[in-house]
Amino acid sequence: MEVGENLSDKGKQDLKLVEKAKQGDQAAYAALLEKYREPVYFMLVKMIKNNDDAEDLTIEAFGKAFNRLHLYTPNYAFSTWLFKIASNNCIDFIRKKRVHVTSMDHVYSNSEGESVGIDVESNTMDPEEKFIKDQKVKLMREVVDRLKPRYKELVEKRYFQELSYEEIADEMDLPLGTVKAQLFRAREFLANLMKNTKDTI
Repeated sequence: MEVGENLSDKGKQDLKLVEKAKQGDQAAYAALLEKYREPVYFMLVKMIKNNDDAEDLTIEAFGKAFNRLHLYTPNYAFSTWLFKIASNNCIDFIRKKRVHVTSMDHVYSNSEGESVGIDVESNTMDPEEKFIKDQKVKLMREVVDRLKPRYKELVEKRYFQELSYEEIADEMDLPLGTVKAQLFRAREFLANLMKNTKDTI
């Protein structure tokens, strides 16, 4: 691979790690993760103001970057490419999490005689939405039950009991890094299981 002339010394060092990672060097993956995990995390915290979501999105960003490593070209720094993946992933997450606003039928007149409608956040689901959500939860639980025991326990604690990474690490007496890494693997397995489940429906 030809090194871009515009790369800094840091960028060239990263490129060497990328090349090693492409060849399956796990230490190179770990070095890239260690180098950029905190900067990516702090960028995401600023974007979404939620520590746990930022942790999840950080892991997702690295997962996507590492899976697409063959697409990276040294025309620009690896860090620039990684941060772009992380920010785009975060923007998608924000779009999905947006609160739906529903307009009430009631219209009243203000002091100037203008007709004004009331917009309120809808905190309740209609019967169809509730049924769909219940079906999704049921399907998710069925898929989670097919995970290996250690992954199943991690997913249940994180997503059903909504425990933080730190709380899971304390409860299971595991290093925090191990909890994060295994949850990342568990999400990969879940995604594959969900895909296979959809294909058979």
